[in-house]
Amino acid sequence: MKVLQINSVCGVGSTGRIATDIHQILKEQGHESYIAYGRGEAKNCDNAIRIGNDLDIYKHVALTRIFDKHGFSSKKATIDFIKKVEKINPDVIHLHNIHGYYINIEVLFNYLKTCNKRIIWTLHDCWAFTGHCAYFDYVGCDKWKKQCDNCPQKNKYPQSIFIDNSYLNYKRKKELFTGIKNMTIVTPSNWLANLVKESFLNEYEVKVIHNGIDLNVFKPVDGSNFRKKYNIQDKFIILGVANVWDERKGLKYFIELSKMIDENFKIVIVGLNEKQLKSLPKNIIGIKRTNSIDELVEIYSASDVFVNPTLEEVLGLVNLEALVCGTPVITFNTGGSVECIENNSEFIVEKVNIDDLIAKILKYKDKKDEEKDIIKKESIIRVKDFFDKDKKFYDYIKLYNNSCIV
Repeated sequence: MKVLQINSVCGVGSTGRIATDIHQILKEQGHESYIAYGRGEAKNCDNAIRIGNDLDIYKHVALTRIFDKHGFSSKKATIDFIKKVEKINPDVIHLHNIHGYYINIEVLFNYLKTCNKRIIWTLHDCWAFTGHCAYFDYVGCDKWKKQCDNCPQKNKYPQSIFIDNSYLNYKRKKELFTGIKNMTIVTPSNWLANLVKESFLNEYEVKVIHNGIDLNVFKPVDGSNFRKKYNIQDKFIILGVANVWDERKGLKYFIELSKMIDENFKIVIVGLNEKQLKSLPKNIIGIKRTNSIDELVEIYSASDVFVNPTLEEVLGLVNLEALVCGTPVITFNTGGSVECIENNSEFIVEKVNIDDLIAKILKYKDKKDEEKDIIKKESIIRVKDFFDKDKKFYDYIKLYNNSCIV
């Protein structure tokens, strides 16, 4: 079997690592595997294909910023790429993020409609069925169900500074993305799957394959010096982690939370930029985004509770990372963030309810050590059973095998 994956990045970021993990499993099983990508350098893939170049990306960014036509640039780069695809002649084409300033969706999908290949499309956000944005739930927008226009997210990724083209984008995407024979949509959460079924993509079969994590990397660590490093040995640590702390991730709720705790607590937030670091209250320890997984595992393991005040999340890998490191997760009841904590009401907070959030933190803090140990052990076991990276990505191999004749 020959499989071609297409994603904005290769081997970096969550989607890039998913692609390379699938690539490695395919190779181990004797299959032929390729990853096509658009930005940065390819890592952990010996059969990587770059789509276009940096100049193509700059042009695509400009078209997006000025005319709000994300996905409709990079035409020549995509035509050249399709020629390479025809030479490879894959049995399965697996799409991931096709947004990201690198590929022309019109050229790509016109090819997909005629190539007679098995198509798998993993949606990692909502961009595929909107006229502009990747997320809309946290601003209460439901225009995507019928027809986008006058987009409230125009200034969000993929940002348009001047023109709102969401009406035409929606119509063009609907025309391009529908009517493809032999395509299956995959989502990392039941929440996103349900949205897809309400969208113009509802003609396709939708399967849920949760993202998984590397259990060889993420696990409890004893003897971490993190508490000593920051002189917080005797504090109850409330942790938050994100790649980018934008409005959707809920940084402001940590700020509000900091006003409600006493000197026995310390909030630690990982993933902040320089501007955010300078504006933090004194009882919050801010840490820049770390590329060291070992450092992140130490921070998870040293913390007492992980708080995720996200306003919209497809699944929330940070939740899984915290849980398998032995740190309980308290999260807003938004998106797919609750799907990894098994609907335990003790750890689910209604959206933006700070009073309920602090109450649940205090309730957990007051539990006996024996109770906390049971909660931690049960969480670790559940993540290992249901979110093991290898098990999850083998589900993709099964999907490939069941959908094409080798």
